[in-house]
Amino acid sequence: MEAGGCDIHVVSSTDSPEFGRFKWAVSHSSIIGLDAEWKPVRVHQATFPPVLLLQMACRLLNQEDSLVVFLLDLSQLPLAEIHHLLTHVFLSPNILKLGFRFKQDLLYLSSTFRSHSGGGGGFHRVEPYLDIASIYSSHLHHHKQTRKKTNSLSSICQELLGISLSKELQCSDWSLRPLTQHQITYAALDALCLIHIFHVFQQRLLKQGTIQSLTEVEYSDLNLGLKQILREPDNSSRILRTRYCEAVEMVRATILEYPRRQLEASLKKSSWDSSIIPPMDYTLLQIVRQYGDKLILTESDGKPRTSKKKGKRKSSTGFTCKEKQVDTIDDWQGPPPWDSLLGGDGCPKFLCDVMVEGLAKHLRCVGIDAAVPYSKKPETRELIDQAIKEKRVILTRDAKLLRHEYLLRNQIYRVRNLLKNDQLLEVIETFELKICEDQLMSRCTKCNGKFIQKPLSIEEALEAAKGFQVIPNCLFDRNIEFWQCTDCNQLYWEGTQYHNAVQKFIDVCKITSTGSLG
Repeated sequence: MEAGGCDIHVVSSTDSPEFGRFKWAVSHSSIIGLDAEWKPVRVHQATFPPVLLLQMACRLLNQEDSLVVFLLDLSQLPLAEIHHLLTHVFLSPNILKLGFRFKQDLLYLSSTFRSHSGGGGGFHRVEPYLDIASIYSSHLHHHKQTRKKTNSLSSICQELLGISLSKELQCSDWSLRPLTQHQITYAALDALCLIHIFHVFQQRLLKQGTIQSLTEVEYSDLNLGLKQILREPDNSSRILRTRYCEAVEMVRATILEYPRRQLEASLKKSSWDSSIIPPMDYTLLQIVRQYGDKLILTESDGKPRTSKKKGKRKSSTGFTCKEKQVDTIDDWQGPPPWDSLLGGDGCPKFLCDVMVEGLAKHLRCVGIDAAVPYSKKPETRELIDQAIKEKRVILTRDAKLLRHEYLLRNQIYRVRNLLKNDQLLEVIETFELKICEDQLMSRCTKCNGKFIQKPLSIEEALEAAKGFQVIPNCLFDRNIEFWQCTDCNQLYWEGTQYHNAVQKFIDVCKITSTGSLG
């Protein structure tokens, strides 16, 4: 299996070839990206949820482009047999561990191993360690005015790597086996992107001259006499640094020539020895010394914290009363605001909050009016005002919004599904929407606007696109009609992407040959 151009290995048995590859990889890795998955917790629990999957993305020694990801299935693996190995990896001074706010993951992971019979004493330390969230906010973030805001991993990936990291499957059920292909890819990318972000950080330090590689040291400048060394004190430190670099590389080269037969034999031992891991190269060692940290769990971290807001409280009169609980509305209770009996125009209209923003584009693709909030991070009051003003039903996955049901009678619905295709079908079935083939791709996916009534010719399209949009040259010789959004002026044409999208939604919505939803 592959994701992001690297191999993915699901490890579910210590007797499997994948486990042998895993032991070999961690003994040849200089950097490992860590992440973990567990079953979502719906209500307060007295214990931490067990970690079901541990992701480890490895960058192999001397091979920046050689990456491999291992997904350790902790629900299947004997924890006692892998505890010693993982402890050595977490504590090895020769492997830099990367994480994204990994403390909670480590806490749950440690609890999982402690609670398991013979699973070992958990994990209390990861060192050396770099938190990608901290590195980003301190050294990679360009917008100082927004630095205080919380940055998600997906937004960092979008900014630094130019890739969209979907978090739809984060709350999926990780206890079900076998894992779906989508879950495997999602889990692998979560760990793999940490190494790619670190690479951006490393290259930036090299470019700034904050750290040096051995190839950058100018040996010609080191052939100095005693008077020159005494006259320019900086020269002595450069000589010392260069000689130290040479020594490190010599030791490293010697270890890398360790006989393969002895290395393989040591990997087969039940008591795995971390001393077989070669030391870091000089460039990586500089980063660890300047920016390296450690992740430590204290005794106070060992128990779940109970919320002081929940449970019972005493009123000012001295009586004990229960806190008001939020009732979850499982079924839609209509009619919707667009119903003609309520003075509506009969056209379904939705407002998708930030948690289901991807659903808005899917709804637009099947011809349904689906707006998004005016601002990227709207206040609840703003969302409610927009829904009331435009007579829309709010679609969300945020259960807290249901507290405002008394303000939004028949104007809020909590989406149950995680994947956009499933969410689309859920909304169509819940609100009994009629979808036909003629509706597909009839709205602007960019702004939700409608298209002009009459198509444009190629000449008219070129005129409309001046200084705004580029039309590919390959379309000039084809008899293609162009359509323009009346709101944002975006141009569309019936090319390959259009036909692929139409076929996709025909399949997703199960539209029959008669043109209606099957």
